[in-house]
Amino acid sequence: MGREKEKENPSQKALNLLRTRLSNPNFVFKPLSDSPDSNYSKLKFIISSSITEACNNSILLLGPRGSGKVAVLELVLSDLLQQYPEAISVIRLNGLLHGDDNCALKEIARQLCMEHQLLFSKVASFDDNSQFLIAMLRECGLAHKTIIFVLDEFDLFAQAKQRLLYSLLDAMQSVTSQAVVIGVSCRLDVDQLLEKRVRSRFSHRKLLFLPPSKEDTERFLEHILSLPKDSSLPHSYTVEFNGRLKNVLADERFKELINTYLSFNSTIGQLMRFLFQAVSYMDLDVGFLSLENFKTALSSTQRQPKSECIKDCSILELYLLVCMKRLEVKEQNSYNFNSVMTAEYKSIHDFQTSDNYAGNVCLRAFEHLLQRELISFTDNRGHNQSVEFRPVKLLISPAELYHGLKSYRSCPAILLKLIAR
Repeated sequence: MGREKEKENPSQKALNLLRTRLSNPNFVFKPLSDSPDSNYSKLKFIISSSITEACNNSILLLGPRGSGKVAVLELVLSDLLQQYPEAISVIRLNGLLHGDDNCALKEIARQLCMEHQLLFSKVASFDDNSQFLIAMLRECGLAHKTIIFVLDEFDLFAQAKQRLLYSLLDAMQSVTSQAVVIGVSCRLDVDQLLEKRVRSRFSHRKLLFLPPSKEDTERFLEHILSLPKDSSLPHSYTVEFNGRLKNVLADERFKELINTYLSFNSTIGQLMRFLFQAVSYMDLDVGFLSLENFKTALSSTQRQPKSECIKDCSILELYLLVCMKRLEVKEQNSYNFNSVMTAEYKSIHDFQTSDNYAGNVCLRAFEHLLQRELISFTDNRGHNQSVEFRPVKLLISPAELYHGLKSYRSCPAILLKLIAR
């Protein structure tokens, strides 16, 4: 009886359909394939050219987490594997798993052996695997087969001795080789981490994955939340659902609500999580999405317990938190008390505020933030080091910090100005 009831309930079917869509990156990013100026089209053109023209290429996909780098790449690879099923071989590495050069080259050899049904040697040395890579690139090039190397968390490969990157890019200099190296990273300055010998062999192509524009956001919302007319859902229900949805999307209150959310959560991935939450609040008895569903989702995402901790912080501690946030915005992911004081706090004090504190007072405030767990050490190593030299990280999100500062009664205006930049 329960299954029959669910079968007859179109609102339950609609909810399941929307949840499935929001969990499927391929569906979410499919509209990007329509535009010739999209990163999807540009990436597909670069890889397609390498396949059809038998040339080597390297490219970096850069942008914050959740911006769609991997999703768009997988969409492109899926399409190309259908278009050229016998002409592509994909090798995937991740800097979190294969950050060691020897381990990474061994993983490349393992995947190549599996792809071409060859015997893999677990005891082969780095040089043996390098020679094997060169031989495979030559053989695949002669067979007009392109090897695509996907290096996720590319910045972690660039932080080691870079023997892997050099071996890979140097092997691609051969006339007979046919390969594409695709680096994926959240660091916009990752190419600056490359050694001179590696940089000289890199193509220096970059695709930036920026936050969606207002028009793109509107297109995404309609694409994801509208029900298809050719589904098994009743036609009358689908028409009414889509009609009500259009009214919600056109409502100025809804636009303001979405803008509020996107001002601190600007990536497509974060927008998808917000929509998944809003859809989950849909009343199945009513059967339609309403403005209240989105309001409830927004209020639940804005429940930020660490914002409450800020109310008990001193003005000096607020300065330190803002300084650390500004360093992270500048892509400086590793910092300690001394670098915070010299790189950010000093510049703010010298030019923009009269607040001045002694170094030992600032250090006590820094230790207080550690006790409150608003910041923490990045690892457990360095116990013998002084606190001011150990690298730390923020444990509070940009939205939590901003709302905490806004609700702080005597917060200096300069801090709100600095955090909003």
